[in-house]
Amino acid sequence: MSDLLTLKEYESIASHMDFPRSPFIDGKFHRGSGTPLTTLNPATGHELATLTTASEDDIALAVQKARDAFDQGHWSKTHPSERKDVLIRLCKLITRNRRELAVMESLDSGKPIQDCETIDIPEMIKTIKWHAEVTDKLYDQTAPTGTDAISMIVRDPIGVVAAILPWNFPLLMMAWKIGPALASGCSVIVKPAEQTSLTALRIAELAAEAGLPRGVLQVLVGDGPSVGAALGRRPDVDMVSFTGSTETGRHFLRYSAESNLKKVVLECGGKNPAVIFDDAEHLDLIAEHIVNGAFWNMGQNCSAISRLIVHERVKPELMQHIKARLRDWKTGNPLDPQNHLGALIDAEHCEKVKSYLEGDALAGGTLSGPFCEPTIYEARPEDRSARDEIFGPVLSVLTVSSNEEALHLANQTDYGLTASIFSANTRNALRAARDLRAGTVTVNCFGEGDITTPFGGYKQSGFGGRDNGILAHDQYCEVKTIWVDLSDPAEQDAIA
Repeated sequence: MSDLLTLKEYESIASHMDFPRSPFIDGKFHRGSGTPLTTLNPATGHELATLTTASEDDIALAVQKARDAFDQGHWSKTHPSERKDVLIRLCKLITRNRRELAVMESLDSGKPIQDCETIDIPEMIKTIKWHAEVTDKLYDQTAPTGTDAISMIVRDPIGVVAAILPWNFPLLMMAWKIGPALASGCSVIVKPAEQTSLTALRIAELAAEAGLPRGVLQVLVGDGPSVGAALGRRPDVDMVSFTGSTETGRHFLRYSAESNLKKVVLECGGKNPAVIFDDAEHLDLIAEHIVNGAFWNMGQNCSAISRLIVHERVKPELMQHIKARLRDWKTGNPLDPQNHLGALIDAEHCEKVKSYLEGDALAGGTLSGPFCEPTIYEARPEDRSARDEIFGPVLSVLTVSSNEEALHLANQTDYGLTASIFSANTRNALRAARDLRAGTVTVNCFGEGDITTPFGGYKQSGFGGRDNGILAHDQYCEVKTIWVDLSDPAEQDAIA
């Protein structure tokens, strides 16, 4: 991607931005008849746009158009290579409009522009392109049947998918869902978080320009109780893919049980540990991973390192390196490319994070308006900060006297999304990685894998499937067995 611009240049782009203001239904913007929604810039509190939202009638219309598009087969039954070509064209259009999308994302979510430019937009393009390329390279199967039959095990697109997005990574989480769902041939209705609807609407417009048939990708604006719950309860929606809090995820399981037993895939919260063994080396590099993992995107990240479980032997030196690294993490105007940290999403979330800023902090501890300093506290396992998912730039440090105690403490949580292990002994590190109860475990680094590796959680961090990788395609498909009898009727008559 191209180099970052200056603050003045980003502000100029922002001042000329034309925001979408309505749901996108059946290939065009459609004035919603629900309660108007004002979207604010989290960093300034200023209004960006007032959007019309989807009413019950609008939701019914979108679902019907999605069903019609699926049944007509203009997308679901087209050749995989044709679907691939359309998705590749969408990637080219996103690339062409990447600056506009990056600024829109930063304004709408409070994310630092440097993250939008260097992470979110490039990863969105990479994700959709990867799934597009997989489209015509997935082979179905046959089963061993002998000479009297042939069995084919084939995939069918599941149908109409409701994709419910979070506000922390609006574009990237949209890509994680629409990439495999569209590649599989599904019709998708995206419900973005009410705080961050703008870029999803713009992507839907670009998808139509790329040649996606009407009704195949639609975006409904509105809050969770009005739009998300309605999609979860509708019997003509075949699947819900949700990323967000564990509490909200439970609702979608109930909606499924109360309606048509639609398939539900949940990617929920985390209280992710970074475990530092007593033999850990290169503590300055470890500190870099810890700071990045804990504070990237203001800690508003389901896979953020929120518990640092460190052996007492290496703790003093490691904490010195962590505090030194924090000096580079500037907080402020998200459009300033010099800032690593932007604004928390809204006033309600600021109050939640503020409730955890108590006592003497090892670093930070101050929230000024929507801007929260990277904050570190000493903690005990029973402390709120060591148990709750804060979803802010707050790191709890827990000290242990043995590696065994560290692993036991790491698994003492209802969550199991990600974990990190740091050790100079490869055998110990890999054994620990096997013992940690999490969907992704990184060794001597912080991360989530990449687009080729499945992402999701154990325990209350996930349910029903995985994002990313080939497994992401599986969750948007039904598996069908076709059995063909090849036996000779004449031979059967003779036996009879």
